[in-house]
Amino acid sequence: MALKRLFRYKYFALVVVFTLASLTSYSQQLKPQNEFWRNVRYGGALGLGFGSNSFSIAVAPSAIYQVSEKFGTGLGLNFEYSKFGDSEFTAYGGSILNFFNPIPPIQLSAVLQQLRVSTNYSSSSLLLDENYWTTALFMGVGYSTRNVTFGIQYDVLHNDRSIYADPWVPFIRVFF
Repeated sequence: MALKRLFRYKYFALVVVFTLASLTSYSQQLKPQNEFWRNVRYGGALGLGFGSNSFSIAVAPSAIYQVSEKFGTGLGLNFEYSKFGDSEFTAYGGSILNFFNPIPPIQLSAVLQQLRVSTNYSSSSLLLDENYWTTALFMGVGYSTRNVTFGIQYDVLHNDRSIYADPWVPFIRVFF
């Protein structure tokens, strides 16, 4: 168990160091202030689901600063709400995003996500309310065409408290 915790902190430290190193190395190149906004791209993801006595919505806006032709870093917000019968699920939080394109159509990604989760499960014999924080660290690969990237990512911190049923998560990202 202690070894598992150590690996979680290693991955977190790796993403933080990677982000800070890229930002500090870029900050050495001073550019006029208006140049900054030319390199910012906005986008994210939307999700909507309906089913028999169920509803789900997800909103995840993001902003990416294109540090170089190959590297981008940014921040994102996350919100998800689901209702299944009398049960509800809400998750909200933020993400640190890092993208690297070794060649134009291929995108490698590292996304650190921190979410506050609230569940309310009720049935005829059971009422369960739970609130907790959960962290995900996604390492992914995708194929990019213009402003759209689709691919697969793996949550290296996946555990029984994760909001994702499986550590492998497909994605579609759109940035303008």
